Amino acid sequence: MKDVEDIHRPMLNSLQSTSAKMKKIVLSVNAGSSSVKISAYSALFGQAPIQLAEAQISGLTAPPPTLRYTRRGEKVIKDEEVKDQKVSTQADAFDILLKTLIDDNGVPEISSKEDIAYICHRIVHGGDFVRPKLISDETYHNLEKLTDMAPLHNSTSLAIVHRCMSDLPKTTLNIACFDSQFHHTIPEHIRTYPINQDIARSNHLRKYGFHGISYAFIARATAEFLGKKVEDVNIIALHLGSGASACAIKGGKSLDTSMGLTPLAGLPGATRSGSVDPSLVFHYASDVGKLSPASTKELHISRAEEILNKESGWKALTGTTNFGTITAALDSSSSSSSNLSQEDLAKMRLAFNLFVDRICGFIGSYYVSLQGQVDALVFAGGIGEKSDRLRATVVEQVGCLGFGPVDKEANETRVKEELDDDHAVIEIAPGSKRGGHRVLVCKTDEQFEMARACAEDGEFWR
Repeated sequence: MKDVEDIHRPMLNSLQSTSAKMKKIVLSVNAGSSSVKISAYSALFGQAPIQLAEAQISGLTAPPPTLRYTRRGEKVIKDEEVKDQKVSTQADAFDILLKTLIDDNGVPEISSKEDIAYICHRIVHGGDFVRPKLISDETYHNLEKLTDMAPLHNSTSLAIVHRCMSDLPKTTLNIACFDSQFHHTIPEHIRTYPINQDIARSNHLRKYGFHGISYAFIARATAEFLGKKVEDVNIIALHLGSGASACAIKGGKSLDTSMGLTPLAGLPGATRSGSVDPSLVFHYASDVGKLSPASTKELHISRAEEILNKESGWKALTGTTNFGTITAALDSSSSSSSNLSQEDLAKMRLAFNLFVDRICGFIGSYYVSLQGQVDALVFAGGIGEKSDRLRATVVEQVGCLGFGPVDKEANETRVKEELDDDHAVIEIAPGSKRGGHRVLVCKTDEQFEMARACAEDGEFWR
């Protein structure tokens, strides 16, 4: 006797075939510590999504919060203060963004929550998940267990996941896209910490790596720019923002990355220390093992985590979390109009030089790991895209490895004027015929990468 599934398989295949030809609305959600961004796409199965609109609320930790809204590439709302609406959490911000999108008559494809077929959520720490995952109640509870491994990152995303599962139609599928999944290809000898392995395995203590959604986009965009298949590309990629990391990509896959068990390891950032001597924190303060006053019943943060994640980085060195402020100070240091004292200027210079040093250290290490077979050094992320001073300084310092020299006009002008969604990669150093390596700047797009992964996965498409 035939199985029921066998009897209905032709009909199921027919329905899936019909569904594949129908455009679906995909929402990509990216929740940060102080902002929430959503991007809406129209997508067909197996094809690149087309962006309809993008909305972002920033300033959640530094009120007043502001709203930015773009429709089909046109700026509709630019940094408008959010008034008369409660917006104290990421979930509040998501509600406002979703309402803004649905209420916009200029996006007729989305007139109600029922129009949204998929919501892709960026989840920083995915543990042992190696690919995007449909979020069921069981999956959600598994992700909750990982929150203690990334208390300052996963909790904000899960708050929005919970809101979507509660408030949106059951027909809307929630999909988790993990920042750590790209790095599941890191070899065992690289991802393993030299500690008792029984304890390491039982507590899941190993290098995971993050910014993986960004690195997946960078690898594909770079391969397309170079005219190669992704599996043939070797690059050193730098995702430089308020959170910063480096990644060695061999054959389109992660070979090594600077972040580790948590995003704290590796490069310093706006408020993160990056890698330091593990015993430093015990000499820094006497209460590092205690729970932070910011902890809640659901969120356990030690003072040590709080110090190294929230009270370090260039904030601790200079008083600002804005790297643009640091570079602007250095740019104006030779001008008589500079308002900074020599002491403050020295702090800015220290932060800049320290960041450059740590970046170059990883470039050198990964150059050796890739045995010199490097197609390009790629800058990405907010700082990677915007700071021509940082790019020029880094490339000059690693020039001994065959990178550069930087084309001044390309680095300072073309990147600023031409880097956009249609030109996601700009070359700032072409290398040389004598074995020099190319240097590129990539406008990474995590929102698009999540939507693309959804549109290409037959398991999700229905």
